[in-house]
Amino acid sequence: VVEAYKQGLRPAVGYELNPWLLCLSNYRAWKAGYHGKVSFLKKDLWKVNLSDCHNVIVFLAPSVKPPLAAKLLAELPDEARVVAGRFPFPSWTPTSTLGQGLEQVWAYDMKEVRRAAQSSAEGNPV
Repeated sequence: VVEAYKQGLRPAVGYELNPWLLCLSNYRAWKAGYHGKVSFLKKDLWKVNLSDCHNVIVFLAPSVKPPLAAKLLAELPDEARVVAGRFPFPSWTPTSTLGQGLEQVWAYDMKEVRRAAQSSAEGNPV
């Protein structure tokens, strides 16, 4: 979230249910000098409406990616970009990737993800 803020993404908000991770995130933001500039909220990602989000960054286990992909497809606007750290979305083709190993990230543009999903559903090669 802090890095997203540094890159100019506003607002920079993180969601976390684990109170320890929430506290750690707030502490790290404060220590880095970003207290009051970024937010970490104790909210369930599955219950948050993401329809007004244009940049989403996720660090979640592979088992969570398929249901999250469905939520993101249903809620995000076409202009949104999703960045996944450590584990890619298995059924999406990334627009770009950066890094390798544990430091690799995958970026997905929702317009392209939807186009590929629609082509696949219609039986057209992607």
